[in-house]
Amino acid sequence: MIEVEVKAKINSFDEIEEKLAQIGARKTKNEFQEDIYFNSPVVDFAETDEALRIRTTKQNNETNIFITYKGPKIDKSSKTRKEIEMGIANSSQCSDIFEAIGFRKVRTVRKNRQYFTYENFEISLDDIEGLDPYMEIEIALEDGEDYSEAQKSIFKLFEKLGITDGFERTSYLELLEKLNND
Repeated sequence: MIEVEVKAKINSFDEIEEKLAQIGARKTKNEFQEDIYFNSPVVDFAETDEALRIRTTKQNNETNIFITYKGPKIDKSSKTRKEIEMGIANSSQCSDIFEAIGFRKVRTVRKNRQYFTYENFEISLDDIEGLDPYMEIEIALEDGEDYSEAQKSIFKLFEKLGITDGFERTSYLELLEKLNND
């Protein structure tokens, strides 16, 4: 799967929620996410622009756990990249396996995320521990599909919502790491 994703810093969740309602976006769920990121023993993911994480999601009384690999970004204006994800049963055991074969934990990122749908877009409003609020808009495509039109439509939707700057290509992990190093 190719994840065509653009994110931008926002000023206010309330303001964006109001604008989303005005265009007819529908809120689908609220979710807590905890992402444990790992670095490879073979290559430095910070240098290759890849990511490996274990994500635990909690919504109401339901918990789900996934392993996600994200390949390097494939363009200069968004976070478009290959993504492979699968469900697992136990975060701790998976983490133990990763560490036993040489991967090392880098950081845990926690956020509360509100999901919205609008046309073929998935929109999320993210309240990340340690960062300002962000909004992400994404479209999922099959491998090999041209992503340029999807990317243009995402930027048009941002514009429709009154967001024309504040775009960010770096991940929440990278933003948090940068804050710690400054």
